[in-house]
Amino acid sequence: MGVKAIGLLSGGLDSTLAVKLMKDQGIDVLAVNFNTGFCLSDNAQKIRKTPGEIYRHDALKAGEKLGVPVEMVDIYDQYWDVLTKPKHGYGANMNPCLDCRAKMLSLAKGMLESRSARFVFTGEVLGQRPMSQHRSALRLVEKDAALDGLLLRPLSAKLLEPTLPEREGWVDREKLLDIAGRGRKVQMRIARELGVTDYPSPAGGCCSLVDKVFAARLGDLFEHREGGNAERLEREEIFLLKTGRHFRISPGAKVIVARDEGECRFLHFHRRLGIRLEAEGVSGPVALLLGKVTDEEVQIAAALTASYGKGRGLETIRVAVRKGSEESFIDVSPMSRESALAMAITA
Repeated sequence: MGVKAIGLLSGGLDSTLAVKLMKDQGIDVLAVNFNTGFCLSDNAQKIRKTPGEIYRHDALKAGEKLGVPVEMVDIYDQYWDVLTKPKHGYGANMNPCLDCRAKMLSLAKGMLESRSARFVFTGEVLGQRPMSQHRSALRLVEKDAALDGLLLRPLSAKLLEPTLPEREGWVDREKLLDIAGRGRKVQMRIARELGVTDYPSPAGGCCSLVDKVFAARLGDLFEHREGGNAERLEREEIFLLKTGRHFRISPGAKVIVARDEGECRFLHFHRRLGIRLEAEGVSGPVALLLGKVTDEEVQIAAALTASYGKGRGLETIRVAVRKGSEESFIDVSPMSRESALAMAITA
């Protein structure tokens, strides 16, 4: 029986290449995808999928093409303390990259014995990410995860100290790579050589928390919700943060205005969470008003909704206001774009 290893697989270019390299060396690979609930591409695909379309995660697609089993592990509940109380702090936005990586690697280590695996490997590249993939950071997360010597990074292995799998001859160090830096040209060339195709854009990163706008929306939500960040967000709240344009119209009320047809469907599906607004007689987006709202705030939300439709140049527009089974109509003047942008939740 060959050596078995656990590989972290997002479905992106780097992790896919790492799995391919290990598989080509005869390693019995179990790919694992840890779902934190904050994957950018995951959320976007779910929001914009058409009715009846079956969504398949990038990791599952990659595993199928590579011929390796993929275990999907939901860690959203366990991830909350990582997000709100990161030992090593945040990156440029609300991304606890070091704690996040250490958490995933620690969980992978905990799976070694039960899966009869001997080591863990990832698609990390030395110097690719400023917070989590410089040399000292790589060592730090390995130590935090208690994986000393058992964590292999095949894409940069020749630039790092030999790991136990290399020293023991489980893998051939000479067949590993020496990639460093933020570019992806080398990986793309090697992917072509190895026959790895049809991977997501390698522009870098799938985590919503590194996105400036998403981080601003999450911070705004923590600031204005009861309990701040102590109370775990529901999944729907995370998806809504990634949907549409967001406007804070009062400390207790927020409006989300859809940007395209997929987001209109998504907000309509989640209408039970708030008040659904849509202009009558003109083409325009669906909007969702959230919070404990006053009649005045409904008027503001209606004017905001009207300002993003085809009738924004009209003097008045009728807006349908639906809450549960109740429906009413109000006539409003579309809000000026300047006034709308003044309420927009951005960084």
